[in-house]
Amino acid sequence: MLQEAPLNTDSNNGESPVHVDIEVTNPNVDGIPIRELPFVAESEVVCSRLHRGGKVIVPEANSVIRVGDSVRLVGTKAKLSQFETMIGKKSLVSLGDLPSNLTTERLYVTKRLVLGRTLGELNFEHVYGTVATRITRAGIEFAASNQARLQFGDLLFVVGPAEGVSKVGEMVGNKTEALNSPHIVPVFVGIMLGVILGSLPITLPGMPAPVRLGLAGGPLLIALFLSRIGRIGPLIWYMAPGANLVIREIGIALFLACVGLKSGSRLLEVLLSGNGVSWLLGGVFLTLVPLLTVGLVARRFLRIDYPTICGVLAGSMTDPPALAFATSFTKSDRPLTAYAAVYPLVMILRVFLVQILVLTLPM
Repeated sequence: MLQEAPLNTDSNNGESPVHVDIEVTNPNVDGIPIRELPFVAESEVVCSRLHRGGKVIVPEANSVIRVGDSVRLVGTKAKLSQFETMIGKKSLVSLGDLPSNLTTERLYVTKRLVLGRTLGELNFEHVYGTVATRITRAGIEFAASNQARLQFGDLLFVVGPAEGVSKVGEMVGNKTEALNSPHIVPVFVGIMLGVILGSLPITLPGMPAPVRLGLAGGPLLIALFLSRIGRIGPLIWYMAPGANLVIREIGIALFLACVGLKSGSRLLEVLLSGNGVSWLLGGVFLTLVPLLTVGLVARRFLRIDYPTICGVLAGSMTDPPALAFATSFTKSDRPLTAYAAVYPLVMILRVFLVQILVLTLPM
């Protein structure tokens, strides 16, 4: 049986969810329902356990708290600190170690009927006496707020009685074999839609000719849109992690091979003749100066952690090999998260700006 996830000490940036046990000592919150506590809705903090009178239960949103109770809250470190200050102090007893009929389980979302529905709509607490505290999606873990919409392949961390957890498993599917299907048809439909979008002319004011998103921008925007939707009718916009990794590694290898084959044959000839060395030094300057400047500012003044900076820099260069190196070197998912946040905007800007420069600058 799985134990409740321990405090994630690696998440010093406060992004990954952690848990804390708090003893209620503030008389001002005595008798207040959990859902009416300040910051609950907007902070996305989940209450997974309530200890009162020697019993540990899963509370509902309308359950009231009393002075002397202990609650286990799941959320980001910053938000949990606010709750600790507001309602009490850290409990000396771990609620996970107290005897109870509660169990924990990780359940995969694989049933079509629940896709796109929020946890608030499913209301596990009221129906089955259980609560989902965390969701892992594409390798990224976050607190399971009531506003979170389920997508195919989500991994739910559920706390509750064994029978209730089993019922939740039946509701969401929890069929691990369904995750191995590569969903080929949606992949090719998405590529086709991306090619169509990329080929559409976009007229900008003052431009002598229309610009296009191309084969880079079109599929990227379509992929972002379909991934956000998650499902259209029978089509599920999900790619199995194994297939995703294979395609990603093949793509990186093909990218590097194409670059090498295209530029390698004339590399020495260009360097040893004309302005080749000047171009090389100019490329080094244009590459290193922005990267070092952004890296130093982000680290020194913005206090951003090193793995996140690596992801931002890799995304700013739209450089998958740099991302692969940063992920393997830091042994963290934070470069991937930062890369995903930066890459789409940078790619679209590059596609547009190159065409604008060609159309506006004199030949």
